[in-house]
Amino acid sequence: MSWAQVIVLSIVQGLTEFLPVSSSGHLRIVSELFWGQDAGASFTAVVQLGTEAAVLVFFARDIWRILTGWFRGLRDRGARGLDYRMGWMVIVGTIPVGLIGFFGKDLIRENLRNLWITATVLVLFSFVFILAERQGRKTRGFEELTMKDAVVMGLWQCLSLIPGVSRSGGTISGGLFLGLDREVATRFSFLLAIPAVLASGLFSLPDAFDPQAGQAATGMQLAVGTVICFALGYVCIAWLLKFVSNHSFAWFAAYRIPAGLIVMLLLATGVLQPV
Repeated sequence: MSWAQVIVLSIVQGLTEFLPVSSSGHLRIVSELFWGQDAGASFTAVVQLGTEAAVLVFFARDIWRILTGWFRGLRDRGARGLDYRMGWMVIVGTIPVGLIGFFGKDLIRENLRNLWITATVLVLFSFVFILAERQGRKTRGFEELTMKDAVVMGLWQCLSLIPGVSRSGGTISGGLFLGLDREVATRFSFLLAIPAVLASGLFSLPDAFDPQAGQAATGMQLAVGTVICFALGYVCIAWLLKFVSNHSFAWFAAYRIPAGLIVMLLLATGVLQPV
């Protein structure tokens, strides 16, 4: 893998990881468009550690409060408040994507990376955003989160394993359908993604150096890519949380639908190859 690929793909990853436009889909499209080959799911999973580090830093106080509240609740039943419940909700909500990601690894890394699938999902899932915005009451706050919400949003997160869906787009849409406030759904989607993305990145680390698992990268390239993803990811988190307080997620559909149609056109004319 060249340095130009590493830098460009890391910028794409950092800018798109937290926006509901699908970072894995964009990495797949950009890799094929400019270099005629897939960078590989392993490279994507590893540089995602940079964007996930941005989540850890941005939400450090929340994460620390939830962790201490969870451990405190394990020792003292009388101290089991919202933070204790939130800890369990993140754990339980992560189980579905963890199981599907582990047992469906080969399907995810090979069959689902077809660009026709990515382009189609970019278009079709945009209408899920629009429907979620129209049907969701957007009235429930953090104090009203339940284990049922965590399980449902965890199941929605599984859809993000398909390039083109978007991890944040899937979980936030699920939250909106459950009646959660936009910002609450967005914040919880970030927290819910932490265990899954960290596990995926660490699990994929050996494959990122293996040419048979995609395009091999050096340790220095992965390190630089991770730093780029961290910096851009941190900025995007702050921007998205500010954006959702006053704007509909349907705005992202206005980008996703034309993007998906353009990719379909490029595939139909032979400019892009699906696999």
